[in-house]
Amino acid sequence: MTELWQGEFGDAYTRRHSNASTNPHQRQQLWEWLLSLSCESVLEVGANAGLNLEAIARIRPCEIYACEPNDLARNELLSLELTPSSFITADYADKLSFPNHVAEVSITCGVLIHIPPDKLLQSMREIYRCTKHTIICAEYFAPSEEMIPYRGHDNALWRRDYGSLWLDNFTDLHCTTCAFAWRRLTGLDNLTIWVLERGPRRH
Repeated sequence: MTELWQGEFGDAYTRRHSNASTNPHQRQQLWEWLLSLSCESVLEVGANAGLNLEAIARIRPCEIYACEPNDLARNELLSLELTPSSFITADYADKLSFPNHVAEVSITCGVLIHIPPDKLLQSMREIYRCTKHTIICAEYFAPSEEMIPYRGHDNALWRRDYGSLWLDNFTDLHCTTCAFAWRRLTGLDNLTIWVLERGPRRH
């Protein structure tokens, strides 16, 4: 399914999301709430045209890392010139070229839902490997795995309990926050957000 996102289907996805009538201030408020004051580096896996990273760059001077395999989206992301320290690749989630613990915070936002089941756990391992402290996962929730037909394609979108997948497969993670990103308030597409931290639970 990788070719689906690299070609015109992925280009159309980028155009829809780039032109979406969302309020940038809403998105900025959401990330200001989610990110700690001490955050010095962020990795977004599947960053598309950079709407989240653009909002983060406004509120937090930090090193930015991103991967986006679609050429159109990646070129839009590169054109933003987010910070002097931005590192952007064409990687897929299951094979990231970044070093271990490269970012304090790693983000997926409507990305894991598009990863096929046979590549999902490897993708999560790679995100975990690149993360020093916090994983923010914003995806469509379902109690059990559901394949949802997506714009005329099967096997292109899955809803799941992504929070439980993280906790069940990475034993040093714990969930500090779970929230719902209501579209009307946040501009995001009614996503469930899990904030997961590595290491001992802080009291």
